[in-house]
Amino acid sequence: MAFDWFKRKKQNINTPTDQKKDSPKGLWHQTPTGKIIEHEELKNNNFVSPEDGFHVRIGSREYFDMLFDNSKFKELDANVESVDILNFKDTKPYTDRLKEVKNKTKLTDSVRNAVGKVNGLELVVSCMDFSFIGGSLGSVMGEKISRAIDYAMKHKLPFMIICQSGGARMQEAAYSLMQMAKVQAKLAQLSDKGLPYIAYLTDPTFGGITASFAMTADIIMAEPKALIGFAGPRVIRETIGKDLPEDFQTSEFLMEKGFVDFIVRRNEIKETVSKAMRLLMNANA
Repeated sequence: MAFDWFKRKKQNINTPTDQKKDSPKGLWHQTPTGKIIEHEELKNNNFVSPEDGFHVRIGSREYFDMLFDNSKFKELDANVESVDILNFKDTKPYTDRLKEVKNKTKLTDSVRNAVGKVNGLELVVSCMDFSFIGGSLGSVMGEKISRAIDYAMKHKLPFMIICQSGGARMQEAAYSLMQMAKVQAKLAQLSDKGLPYIAYLTDPTFGGITASFAMTADIIMAEPKALIGFAGPRVIRETIGKDLPEDFQTSEFLMEKGFVDFIVRRNEIKETVSKAMRLLMNANA
């Protein structure tokens, strides 16, 4: 009977492992507030819970689809991939880790570049993917963002970074850290050309990303309730030995302190970005 499990007297389930059946993955999603949403409904709402407004973490595919007109864009520098310069090994060789995550995510690294139209205006975008080694900053990310900026300068277009990262990629050590300066130097050139740079901070944005180019944009936007900072709250709490404010490191907290210009929901991002582009391009004309 379909409802026999309602009659079960024992609390423990003793089904043999080889007889267990997994329910299909991805049919439902539960938000931190406990709301249950059907995946299809979530997808149709830009992965924002209609129940409580919670923004589910997404990747470059979804951001490009919602940002560019008719989801049409041209991907740039798609074949740039990481190499193991240091022959690094932690719990496994870096080369093995890269191979595994590439197979799992179908991505070549933690950032993708694209150019397309946003409400009719051309925009170059670098969008990070947290699913690829935590969206970590490595040599490829630094190179691809630099190339995207070069493209924007060559074609006199505004530039945007959608940030989503845990910070520098430890497997690349100093090669990773130098990307902060590399990207900042390129952004300085972009500014000298009078071309705008917009940053959209999503959950999470931490470490070297926050310490560099995430916080140097002409306009800094952030998703609601996105966690943004340098070190995580646990590390800070243990270092200072004090409890932190409940909303510490959220985008709302940072906007209150002046680090973020404004909070933008996903269903408003396209309109907001196009308005910012018109404003900044006209101001720099």
